[in-house]
Amino acid sequence: MVEKNSQELSTTPLVVAISSRALFDLDKSHCVFESEGLATYAKYQISRENVFLQPGEAFQLVKKLLALNADDINHQGVEVCLMSRNSADSGLRIFNSIEHYGLDIQRAVFTNGESPFRYMQAIGADLFLSGHAEDVRQTLQAGFASAMIFTGASSRSEGKQLRIAFDGDAVLFSDEAEKVYQAEGLEVFAQQEKQHAETPLPAGPFKPLMQALQRIQSAYPIDNNPIRTALVTARSAPAHKRVILTLRQWGIRIDEALFLGGKPKGPFLAAFGADIFFDDQQVHCDSAREHVATAHVPNGVRNLSNQ
Repeated sequence: MVEKNSQELSTTPLVVAISSRALFDLDKSHCVFESEGLATYAKYQISRENVFLQPGEAFQLVKKLLALNADDINHQGVEVCLMSRNSADSGLRIFNSIEHYGLDIQRAVFTNGESPFRYMQAIGADLFLSGHAEDVRQTLQAGFASAMIFTGASSRSEGKQLRIAFDGDAVLFSDEAEKVYQAEGLEVFAQQEKQHAETPLPAGPFKPLMQALQRIQSAYPIDNNPIRTALVTARSAPAHKRVILTLRQWGIRIDEALFLGGKPKGPFLAAFGADIFFDDQQVHCDSAREHVATAHVPNGVRNLSNQ
């Protein structure tokens, strides 16, 4: 996990790197690439560079993030950087679409088929959202928060407030406790979490992102805040206490905490109105994506077989 130093934290913006497939609906274009190769794909995009792309699953998230910069409030701001496997030539259609929708995205990395993850450190990114599973895994392994956003996921986000929901273990926290659950079962897991309730959980890959969001939130009053966060976890009592005390020790305020004890997460996320939800387990992502934009974090013991 890559962390910025204290001076950087106070002066640098929240930086979100996003792939073109996460920002726009490129399903048809991707089919051309899959069936006919990179050269034909490039010609396809160039021939349509003045045909604007439709918004993708992360479009509303990006729009709400960038809207924070319009507030007359003193916070570090938000930058969005396009990270694309397109070439600059074939990527012109993407930038034309960005301009068409009035998105203030000025930085871009075009890698012409190679993974863009190696530029995360250089741009100071706090998060990489992509539709490419291998890029996401490489970014996580390099120590950055990253997730693969599902295409075709439902999105019912309403209003101007940005609402982001996180799973706990292997996302905000490490998978230390999940390893115990997988190896020794629920009873031993619950007992250990109760015994270690006063010991903070190690950080997961999304802790720095949560801290960056917290710094923006702190510039606004709690009761009139443009960002609202939620922890949506399969944990239940008595395993809840360690989570609460860990967040307290980190100095992170979660607006809503849902300890669901294994119940499907989708309906709860719909009720929360999440703009995006991050989870490491495919089963929870499948439940969530029926209701909200969802991104899989292929991190931790549950994802070892996919690495």
